[in-house]
Amino acid sequence: MQTKFVKVLTVASFVAAAFTATSTYAVEKIIKIDGSSTVYPITEAVAEEFQKSTKVKVTVGESGTGGGFKKFCRGETDISDASRPISLKEMDACKEAGIQYIELPIAYDALTVVVNAKNNNFVKEISAEDLKKIWSGSSVKNWNQVNSSYPNQPMALFGPGTASGTFDYFCEAINGQKGKHRSDYTPSEDDNVLVQGVASNAGGMGYFGYAYYEANKDKLRALPIIAKAGSPAVMPSAEAVMNGTYQPLSRPLFIYVNATAAAFRPEVKAFVDYYLENAPKLVKEVKYVPLPTADYVAVTAHFKAMKPGTGFNGTPEVGIKITDLINRIK
Repeated sequence: MQTKFVKVLTVASFVAAAFTATSTYAVEKIIKIDGSSTVYPITEAVAEEFQKSTKVKVTVGESGTGGGFKKFCRGETDISDASRPISLKEMDACKEAGIQYIELPIAYDALTVVVNAKNNNFVKEISAEDLKKIWSGSSVKNWNQVNSSYPNQPMALFGPGTASGTFDYFCEAINGQKGKHRSDYTPSEDDNVLVQGVASNAGGMGYFGYAYYEANKDKLRALPIIAKAGSPAVMPSAEAVMNGTYQPLSRPLFIYVNATAAAFRPEVKAFVDYYLENAPKLVKEVKYVPLPTADYVAVTAHFKAMKPGTGFNGTPEVGIKITDLINRIK
């Protein structure tokens, strides 16, 4: 009789525990997101709107693209914001942990080079060649070393940290080599810190996502970029990104979705569906550049197909078309 009682009690306890776990899960549905500080304003805007109409909690961190992928490939997050493609090392980490991902372009960014608006009226435009001279090594200390017509004024440089996708993209697009970047500058994964750094230094210069410049036009001045000798100087703008004239600093922005979470957790799928449906409006609201309508249609179809993988070989590419990217993913 005692054995039978214990068995019944055990079954009853199991049922009660299972019911509690199910109820808790139903109440505490959480979608965890981390990654790029550049993509953060977009994802945060989407998360705020999504939570208004659902009971799902969405947490959004900004530890940088590299920091976000570390968490994502350990299975700690459901979605990773990225301002560059997933790297080979990150692909291997995800593969080792059994994490499959769906790569989704969600917007364009005009990576913006800025100077102090109040004190720097001498740099009217800057070439990609001069940017490489400044940022690839540490020999340039003063502005007159860039151009003899500039004042003999110390430069104060501010840029993303090495965990940032913006750092990686800038190294490839401007310095021509992965990881090639001067080390004697003030780094931060928080773009607002970079904004304040440039704004508070007369000789300040920095680079970060376009949205952070747009929000601080009273403190910062964006520099038109000359892509190569003989080319016109082009200011960062939505129009210049869309017509392909803002080079080489136009780039796509991404979210990477855990494929298992998307397939088996309805709230994750619903969030990504909502993200893609509302991206054209919300991307524009936070001062980034929406994809063309046809590209959003293609990206939405790609997510619906739940096709994991990446269209890159582990490095950023300048001038990539979204439809070509998606077609590469087999």
